[in-house]
Amino acid sequence: MGAFADLKPILVVALGGNALIKKGQAGTIDEQFANLRLPVRQIARLSRHWRLIITHGNGPQVGNLLLQQECCDQVPKLPLEILVAQTEGQIGYMIESSLDEALMEMDIAYRPLITLITYVVVNDNDPAFAAPDKPIGPVFSEMEVAALPYPTMKTAKGWRRVVASPDPVTIVEKREIRQLMEMDFIVICCGGGGIPVIRHGRAFEGVDAVIDKDLASARLALEVGADMLLIVTDVAGAMRDYGAPGETLLRRIGVPEARRHLAAGHFPPGSMGPKVAACIRFMEGGGLRAAITSLETVLEAVGDSGVGTQFTRNSIE
Repeated sequence: MGAFADLKPILVVALGGNALIKKGQAGTIDEQFANLRLPVRQIARLSRHWRLIITHGNGPQVGNLLLQQECCDQVPKLPLEILVAQTEGQIGYMIESSLDEALMEMDIAYRPLITLITYVVVNDNDPAFAAPDKPIGPVFSEMEVAALPYPTMKTAKGWRRVVASPDPVTIVEKREIRQLMEMDFIVICCGGGGIPVIRHGRAFEGVDAVIDKDLASARLALEVGADMLLIVTDVAGAMRDYGAPGETLLRRIGVPEARRHLAAGHFPPGSMGPKVAACIRFMEGGGLRAAITSLETVLEAVGDSGVGTQFTRNSIE
C-alpha cells in the first residue's frame, strides 16, 4: 500500500461549514448527514487517484455548544479549546462514516480512514490577541454584557463574545499526518482550524481563540508537501465586486492579481478573504495548484475543466 501511495499526489480538501449545515436549516444531525453526501461522494471518487486530507469548519457546531453552556449552570463550563476538540471528534465521525459508506458504494471494501484531533501553534505575540474581533456563541442583551467575564462586540445580530483569530504557525501533528499519507490513509484533521495552542518549551497551553480553517489548511498543505489545495464553499468561486450588479466569477487568477484584488476589498474578510489568502499562501509556498469551488463541483475543480477559481503562480493579466 505504501509503494502505491507514493505514486499518488496529495490533495487537501477544505470543507466549509455549509457542507454540513445550509442556510435556513435547523442543523439537525439528519440534515448534516444528508448535506455531507454530495461532497463526500465526490471525495470518495477522488481517492482512487489522490492521497487525501480533509479539513473542515465547525462554526455552527461550536456555536451550538457555547449556546448550550449558556443555558445550563448545573455543570462546569468548558473552555473554547475543549469545545473545538469536541467538534473535531463529532464532525470527524460524521465525515468518516459518510465516506466509508460512499467507498462501499464504489465496491471499495477497505480504505483506511482516521480522524485526528489536531492542535495548531499560534504566536502569543500575534496582534490578533490585542484586538479580538471574531464573534462566537450566543447573542446577549446590553444588560447581560456588563456582567460577562470576556470581551464582547456589537454585531448585526446583537452583542456577542469575541475572541482572537491568530495566524497558524505550524501544525503539531504534521509528522504523524505525513506518515499516514505514506500509508495511503484518508486523514480528517484540523477541524475548525485546529485547537490553538501556545508553545512553552516542550509543553503546549491552549488559548481562547479560533483559527481560520482555510489558513490552517494552507499551512498543513505546505507542511505535508501537498500538491493541491481545494477550498470547498457555497458559491462557485471567488468573485470580483461580490454582491454588486456587475459581480464577476474569477475563473483563473494569478497570485499577483489575487493579492491586488484582496487589498482592494473585493474579497470580504469574514468570508472569501481568508480563502483567497490561503490559496495565495499555498501557491507562494511552493504548492502546485489551488482552487476555490462549490460543493457541487468538487470533481470538476480537481479535473481539467477549470471549474471554480483556479490559481496560478504567475500573472495572467
